[in-house]
Amino acid sequence: MNPVIGLDVSKGESQIQAFLDKGKPYRKSFKVSHTLEGLDYLVQFIEEVKAETGKKPPVILEATGHYQSPIVHYLEERGYLLIIINPLISYKAKSSSLRKVKTDAVDAYLLCELFYKEELEPYKKRGVQLLNLRNLTRQHENI
Repeated sequence: MNPVIGLDVSKGESQIQAFLDKGKPYRKSFKVSHTLEGLDYLVQFIEEVKAETGKKPPVILEATGHYQSPIVHYLEERGYLLIIINPLISYKAKSSSLRKVKTDAVDAYLLCELFYKEELEPYKKRGVQLLNLRNLTRQHENI
């Protein structure tokens, strides 16, 4: 089995969908808030999927600026593999679908499907120096 958990992150809450393997969704999608209780429930769900499949599932989400920060920080501290993708990649995958439905549940589902279609790289935490350099180059560009 090759499990994955897709998160469609929005302001204050996320829609969660899990797949046990390609084409095999696990349970219905649900929402969790970005509070300690909500993130604890997310970790419990990840552990439930792990117990079901015997493998620790990666968590895939779109880059959403600062909305993803509490989730990324919380899951990184607990040693979960994160895959953060560029929104343009997921947009292209969604636009290739015949169904033009825009809901959080569908987005979480499509993120899981994208995991099986593409070769995605795990998220690498950026160092402070790299982040400072990026901000400096952006300020230079604005000037």
